[in-house]
Amino acid sequence: MILGIWDGHDAGAAIIDGKEIKVAVNEERLTRRKLDVGFPKESIKCCLEYLGLKPSDVTDVAACTSDFSKTITRVFPSMKDKYYLLRRRKVYPKFAQNQKNFKYKLTEIGPSYLTRKVSKRFLRKGLNRLGFRNYKMKIIDHHMAHAAGAGFCSGFDKALVLTVDGVGDGLSGSVNIFDKGRIDRISSISAKHSPGIFFEHVTNLMGMRELEDEGKVMALSDFAYKIPDNKNPMLNFFEVKGMNIKAKYSSVRMWKELRKILWKSPPEQFAWMAQETMKKKLVELFRNSLDETGLRDVAWSGGVASNIKANMEIRHLPEVKKWFVFPHMGDGGLALGAALQMNFEKNGTWEYKFDNVYFGPEYSKEEMENELKDNPKIRYEYDKNIEKRVADLISGGKIVFLYQGRMEFGPRALGNRSILASASSVESKNDLNLKIKKRVWYQPFCPSILEEDCKNIFRDCDCIERFMTMGFMVREEFREKMTSVTNVDGSARPQMVTTENDRYRKILESVKKKTELGAVLNTSLNLHGYPIVNTPKDVLDVMIRTRNPYMAMGNYFVELVE
Repeated sequence: MILGIWDGHDAGAAIIDGKEIKVAVNEERLTRRKLDVGFPKESIKCCLEYLGLKPSDVTDVAACTSDFSKTITRVFPSMKDKYYLLRRRKVYPKFAQNQKNFKYKLTEIGPSYLTRKVSKRFLRKGLNRLGFRNYKMKIIDHHMAHAAGAGFCSGFDKALVLTVDGVGDGLSGSVNIFDKGRIDRISSISAKHSPGIFFEHVTNLMGMRELEDEGKVMALSDFAYKIPDNKNPMLNFFEVKGMNIKAKYSSVRMWKELRKILWKSPPEQFAWMAQETMKKKLVELFRNSLDETGLRDVAWSGGVASNIKANMEIRHLPEVKKWFVFPHMGDGGLALGAALQMNFEKNGTWEYKFDNVYFGPEYSKEEMENELKDNPKIRYEYDKNIEKRVADLISGGKIVFLYQGRMEFGPRALGNRSILASASSVESKNDLNLKIKKRVWYQPFCPSILEEDCKNIFRDCDCIERFMTMGFMVREEFREKMTSVTNVDGSARPQMVTTENDRYRKILESVKKKTELGAVLNTSLNLHGYPIVNTPKDVLDVMIRTRNPYMAMGNYFVELVE
C-alpha cells in the first residue's frame, strides 16, 4: 500500500495498491479553501477512512519536491499561509512586488542533499502526528512526478512525455522517454526560463489570480484582433533551442517588460499576444522533441498542460499519432504521480486501467437522506427513473444540479459533481452565469457529449477525450444546437462520455431522445472561487445559496421550498 502526498499549492493525497488507484483527493474539497496549501492531513485521513485503513497499513510514502523554497515553507509553514492569502487576494499587499520578486528568486534554487534531508524530517513529523509508524519514505522529483502521472496513466507502452509548469525542484519543464514504466529524462528546462512563470505574470498583471485564473486569460484572448507575428513583442521573450527553452529576461525583468506592453495594449490584445506566444513556443518544443526522438505517441502534464488551445494545436501536428493529457495536470496531481513512480521503483508496476477519475469519496444513500430530512428549505422524493426526470428538465430549459457517486479527482466535474443545462439554450447559459456561477462573461462553458455523437459534432474528432483537457472544433451545422457550449472561435472543450458513468450516460441518452443530440452543458458544482462540492451538506448549501430549484442527489429528486 503506497500513500502519495503533496503539501504545496493544491495539496492532496492518493493511495495505490498493486495495479489499482484506490483513492485520490485534494485538500481543498475537505477544508473548503480553494487550492489549499500545507500538509494534507485532511486528505490523508479521508483516503484512509474511505478504504477502512489505519496508518499502520501503509508501508510506503511517496512525497514530492525538495527544492530550497519548498523546504523553507515546510520549516516555516506560516510563510506558505501568508503567500496563499496574498495570492488569493484575501489580504491587501504592503510590499507585493518585493514579495513576488523574492519568491521567484527563491523558487529557482534547486534541491540539495541538505534540503532533501530537512524536507523528509518535517514531512515525517506531519505523518507521525497522524499515527504513521514503520514506513519507508521517498521524495520524488517534482517533474518526475508530473511525468509519471502522464506516462503511467496514458495507456502507452512507449511514448514521449513532456512536462511544463511554473517551477519545481529548480526546473520549469522536462522532456522524457517513457518505456514500459521507465522514465528517462533527456532534456531539462531551467526554472530561470519558465513559460509557466511568464503566463503567471500575464495573469497577475491583468488583475487576476495567478495559478488560478490563467484560463480566463486564454478565454479573453479569443476576443482580440489578430496581429502578425512581427507585431507581437512577446514572441521574442523565448527562444526554443532543440528540446529546450531559453528566456530573454529573468523572471523579475520579464514582469517589468510585460507591464510596459500592457500599458499600451487593450487587455484582450495583451491576452492574445501571451496566448499566441505560449502556443507557438510549445508547438515548437513538441515538434523538435518528436523529430529528435522519432516517437509519435505523446503524453504530457504540468500546469501549462491546462492550456486547451495549445493542446489542440499540438494534437494536430502531423508527427503526433496518439495523444494524452494527464487530467490533473497541475500540482494537485503530484501526490498521485509520486505514488505511481514509487510503485514502479518498488514493484515494477506500470500498467493501470485509467478510463475515469472518480477517485474521491462517496456518500451513502443513508448519509444523503440524513442531510435531506433535516432541512426545512427543501422537499425530496425517491425516483427510480431520475435520469429521465433530469433530462426532461434540461430539455425544458431548466438548470439541474447532479450529485452522485465518487467525487472527481482533478479540476473538472465529469458528471458526479456537475451543474447541467441545455447545450442549445442561451437563456440557460446566461442564467447559469449571472445567478449561480457568477463568472466573467467571456469565459465559455463546456459540454458533455455521448461518445458516439462526437464525430458528427466535431470536425477534428480524432480521439476519445473523457477528461475535458483539449479543444475540438464544432462543425458549422451544429453550432446553433451547441450555442451555449461553443466558444466564440467555434471551439469546445468536451467530455466524451462512454460507459464509465452509467447514470450520466442515461441522462444524455434521454436528452438525445428529446433533442436528437446527446449533449448537455456541464460545469462544476460550486460557487465561483470555491472548491467543487464534496459532501451532501456542501451541495445543499450551494443549492440554497443560489436558489436553484432542482437537484438530483443519487436517486433523490430534490426541490427548493418556495
